[in-house]
Amino acid sequence: MELLERITREPARDYALRVLKHNIVILELKPGSIVSENELAAEMGLSRTPVREALQELSKVQIVEIFPQKGSSITKIDYNLVEEARFMRMVFETAIVEQACDLSTDADIEKLEYNIKQQRFYLHNPEKLMDLDDDFHKQLFHICNKQRIYNLIENMMIHFDRVRSMTLTVIKDIKIVEDHNAILKAIKARNKTKAKEVLKTHLTRYKIDKELIIKSYPEYFK
Repeated sequence: MELLERITREPARDYALRVLKHNIVILELKPGSIVSENELAAEMGLSRTPVREALQELSKVQIVEIFPQKGSSITKIDYNLVEEARFMRMVFETAIVEQACDLSTDADIEKLEYNIKQQRFYLHNPEKLMDLDDDFHKQLFHICNKQRIYNLIENMMIHFDRVRSMTLTVIKDIKIVEDHNAILKAIKARNKTKAKEVLKTHLTRYKIDKELIIKSYPEYFK
């Protein structure tokens, strides 16, 4: 399991949740695998209680299944939940890019441009590229002062994010960076229609890649 640096004053439960989500998304905790509270707690240097609470939180969005007295498992990928998560993100984020066309400042544009520059640099580093992808979209919510909405949908997005992670590993013709650049160009031009159009294409790429992803990781899917 890949450990993350603990943020100053970060509650143990929040740290455990962040580490578990990260490892589920990057497939270090593989779909269908069994996990032990004791082993996870030992790896993270925590007591069992915050780890148990983090697993219970993840079970609410059906990414973890808890078996009393036996342990827990990371659920296999259910494309119905992937689609539900994608739909939720689509609804919120099409509204966000529309607002960003009105609200973005020169400083906001510079931050997004720097993010895309970094994406191009890390094009062949899937884990780093995914972090930058997340940060690009998070910045859009920040521009619109809607960070709490981003936090609200983050747990459910883990279903979608696992597929995104596999897409970056399996698909060699990576289009997400150019998608982001097109979104940014539309925002700079204050072109709301174009911004929403490109975003919708961006968030539905997993449908195009579905067959190849399942062929590459058949054991990860229900």
